[in-house]
Amino acid sequence: MNNITDKIDITRIEEAIYMLNTHVKEESIKPFISILEAIKDEPENESLLIQLHGVFQSLGIIQGAVLTYAPSIYDLIGVDPFGDNKQGSENE
Repeated sequence: MNNITDKIDITRIEEAIYMLNTHVKEESIKPFISILEAIKDEPENESLLIQLHGVFQSLGIIQGAVLTYAPSIYDLIGVDPFGDNKQGSENE
């Protein structure tokens, strides 16, 4: 995660949380939103970004809704949001 914490914009995270809470009624989104809340409170905590990526990967089809309603968090979930490029992701 090369200085990803430098890209964290609290206002954009707050907007993403609002949009997801407003438009995505799926229960499986709650852990993702919880981690976004934690990142908002501790933006320098890189382990939260790793958790966010893991929870995003577990969302399945809801990943599309996340990227639709909260595109500003794309940088926080990494360069390969859908996990298509498995090689190298363990070395980050």
